[in-house]
Amino acid sequence: MSVGEAAREAGVSIDTLRYYEREHLLRTDRTPSGRRRYSRGDLEWIAVLTCLRETGMPIRRMRDFATLVGEDDDATIGARIDLLAEHREDVLRRIRELEANLAHVEGKIAYYRGRSTG
Repeated sequence: MSVGEAAREAGVSIDTLRYYEREHLLRTDRTPSGRRRYSRGDLEWIAVLTCLRETGMPIRRMRDFATLVGEDDDATIGARIDLLAEHREDVLRRIRELEANLAHVEGKIAYYRGRSTG
């Protein structure tokens, strides 16, 4: 499928796909005329990249992960698990921070509601 079709299917922008390619996170086939061509497997990989990015993984770590996956060697599975486990801990830490901030905001809402005359 074309870059536009892939972007629509994956729910990302064309610029995002091109950025992922420039950052060596995504390798696409090309037609004889040089146009990018995406497969279902590419879309699955884009979903992984989107998840990692939306959960705050830095591009450098995404690149490390993409390199490990690109080796397609069972010898890198341990390193993949370690990288993802470390990221999981970062995500959980951020969730705890967000929950604490949310509690603070909710406390302020309750405070101002208690002061409201309406």
